[in-house]
Amino acid sequence: MTGKKSPWGSGGGNDASPPSGEAPPSPPAGSDGPRNPWLPPQSGDASKDGSKDTGRRAPNIEDIFRNRKGGGNGGGPRGPNIPRLPQRPDGKSWAPLGIGLVVALWLGTSMVHLIAPQEKGVVTTFGSYSRTIDSGTALTLPWPIQSVKVEDVTSIRRESIPEGDGEKLMLTADQNLVDLTYLVRWNIKDLKLYMFQLADPDQTVREVAEAAMRQSIAEVNLNDAMGAGRQQIELNVRERMQKVLDAYRSGVMIQGVDIKKTDPPAKVVDAFKEVLAAQQDAQSAINRAQAQAQQLTAGAQGEAAAFDKVYEQYKLAPEVTRRRMYYETMERVLSKTDKVILESPNTQAYLPLPEMKRTQRSTEETQP
Repeated sequence: MTGKKSPWGSGGGNDASPPSGEAPPSPPAGSDGPRNPWLPPQSGDASKDGSKDTGRRAPNIEDIFRNRKGGGNGGGPRGPNIPRLPQRPDGKSWAPLGIGLVVALWLGTSMVHLIAPQEKGVVTTFGSYSRTIDSGTALTLPWPIQSVKVEDVTSIRRESIPEGDGEKLMLTADQNLVDLTYLVRWNIKDLKLYMFQLADPDQTVREVAEAAMRQSIAEVNLNDAMGAGRQQIELNVRERMQKVLDAYRSGVMIQGVDIKKTDPPAKVVDAFKEVLAAQQDAQSAINRAQAQAQQLTAGAQGEAAAFDKVYEQYKLAPEVTRRRMYYETMERVLSKTDKVILESPNTQAYLPLPEMKRTQRSTEETQP
């Protein structure tokens, strides 16, 4: 390798590599050969432009990241200017405190549960039932290990059948159709059964109510369904619904059934109203006849009782009683005539007593 300059300087030989096991020698002062880039330069070395070389050191990790962020002196393109989080007064980052606050909020919201007085909660562990918690404060494992679902078990829920202004026709025992609207009132009896036994408890309550109502309506005639039999129908529907729901283990308690409307179908409502009006008129006539019969019967019974009393007195004194009855009868008959009969021989044959009575009566009426 004659004619080539060694990168380790001119040491008086033509060897191009340093001896084995020895560090490469530094180039002498004033030498223009290359120097070892991994060794600090001599204190007297000068750069080509005459300035002193302040030394060279290996880049650390902070310099590498600073250059990547565009803060170094490299010639590469600068990266995006990412904002840095503000630091605490002691120079530390706020990130640990923020992470700790988020974790605390997550634990607080998923482990502490406040149950209202009218509510109960069901605790599930990985989706399986664990226990039921009553009103108050309860602690559970954090989500997703355990979760709590809360339901109102005290308030009365209402299901109106049918919904809105729909028509619900049902067949009575006398083969008539009736448009029925009713309300079902219920609440939750067992929260565990309510949540895990049936897929859709609310829809189940509606379907059971409709089946029980149709069965109860099919046992009565039209007049009972629209009149006096409504209360018994409501009671039958409630009992049948409760039996079916208990058999399903639904956890539902039926509080009551209220029939709001029982009308004929819309297509025959006019004719039905006429028939109903005729039936009401007939019933009114029957009621009047019965009232008159009762009045006459009571009058006859009163007269019979009075006659019995008179007869008792008659048996005690027949002559006196006979004369008294004669006078009372004549007074009752002659009081309605205008003739006056006098038996005294010293009076005139005719006196205008009726005219005098009428004149006296009219005078008394006109006086204040």
